[in-house]
Amino acid sequence: MKPSKPGISVWPALVIAMAFVASVVPACAQDYPSRPITVIVPFPAGGASDVVARIVTNQMSRTLGQSIIIENVSGAGGTVGSARAAAAAPDGYTLLAAAMGSHVAAPVLTPNVKYDPLVDFVPIGITAHSPAVVIARKDFPAKDLQEFVAVLRQQAGAVKQAHGGIGSSSHMACLLFTAEIGAKPTLVAYRGSGPALNDLVGGHVDFLCEQSVSVAEQVLAGSVKAYAVSAGERLATLPNVPTAKEAGVNYEMSVWAGLFAPKGVSPKVIAKLADALDKALDETVVRETLAQLGGSIPAKAERNPAAFERFVRSEITRWAPILIATQQATQEQRADLFTARPPRRHLRTSSVLIRQGTLCPHIMRRLRPVASRDGVTVVYLLRSAQYQFCNCGVF
Repeated sequence: MKPSKPGISVWPALVIAMAFVASVVPACAQDYPSRPITVIVPFPAGGASDVVARIVTNQMSRTLGQSIIIENVSGAGGTVGSARAAAAAPDGYTLLAAAMGSHVAAPVLTPNVKYDPLVDFVPIGITAHSPAVVIARKDFPAKDLQEFVAVLRQQAGAVKQAHGGIGSSSHMACLLFTAEIGAKPTLVAYRGSGPALNDLVGGHVDFLCEQSVSVAEQVLAGSVKAYAVSAGERLATLPNVPTAKEAGVNYEMSVWAGLFAPKGVSPKVIAKLADALDKALDETVVRETLAQLGGSIPAKAERNPAAFERFVRSEITRWAPILIATQQATQEQRADLFTARPPRRHLRTSSVLIRQGTLCPHIMRRLRPVASRDGVTVVYLLRSAQYQFCNCGVF
């Protein structure tokens, strides 16, 4: 009988494999980041969210030792870019620079949103607070806030209010303002506050409510006229612009921005990002740059991920009833507009009756005027029955 071969033990191999795994897993968090990080800003370049993200991430990149690339993915009140970030790999190399509009309002107001702000994201930290500024085209006839409010109340339908999409911070800021003064201006939506501000400077719309960090330069340059800020006191960077309360208008709010990661990112990676953000906000250059634009740095206690998550939840609770009520009122108004009918000779399968100025510029370019009634409403015919409305947030 042949002697049996001595058994080969697998334990040495298992021990080596386990040691290898144990050494690699911690190294992943320790070595992070080993390549550039992409931060998605769900609004166009030049808007408040974009400005804040660039200021803060520029300093964070120095702490992390890697470049941070800003990618602007705009559309539908910030939901397009946010959805892309939510679907990204949870490896810490794709983050979201969200704002109050894209994370609180847009999920309530925009149908078929592909993410849940509380479920699909992990908070990293709040980046800045910024009060809103009520600004108008530089040749708007009202000389102060009281006259401006009077014009809005008397001629609301004829005054065009720009905003960066349904649910954006500029939409929410004006929502509170117009609700407080009891006015209903004609809304003109854009694919972000940057394009809206450009059209305001060009005189194509009448007014806008936007974060100070986004409009302070235009106000100081005289490109637009500022009537009030929504802060409790005047801003150091805009000392000649009164608060709304000074004019007797109870309008006070602060718009916030913050960093998020897709769900599933390692807690160690989140901690490293939160630490880099905290250090960036402590830097004098970041504080001074944001202050020059009218923004403010959040307090230390507000910056950590747990505190930021509690804050976001409280904001959603606070705003949801207001936004839902606004959405219902808008739907009722829209239904009233579409119940009217043009003369029979204009009836076609592709005809609609709309109020002039309620459609965004993208749609207006694809429509042809047919008739008018009392200078208030206009009948348009779609050039193509196959035309699909754009996703800028108007429809």
